Amino acid sequence: MEPSRATTRRHLSTSPFKPKVPEPIKTFEVGDRVSHDKEGLGRISSVEGTYAVVVDLGGGKLLRVMSPFAKLHTL
Repeated sequence: MEPSRATTRRHLSTSPFKPKVPEPIKTFEVGDRVSHDKEGLGRISSVEGTYAVVVDLGGGKLLRVMSPFAKLHTL
């Protein structure tokens, strides 16, 4: 049995199926109010490029969230 391919297959222009469209990268700014699916409400206290953000959840609790920010939503 052969192992599965590690690469993705390219989309053929004659294919009846639509190609996968990558999701746009979320961007945040310092001071944005956000909601985290598990931790709750907070405010962005620092942004580390497009790779990570630090969320102040109140009470001195900080949370560092890495990209692609699936559980983080702006309010």
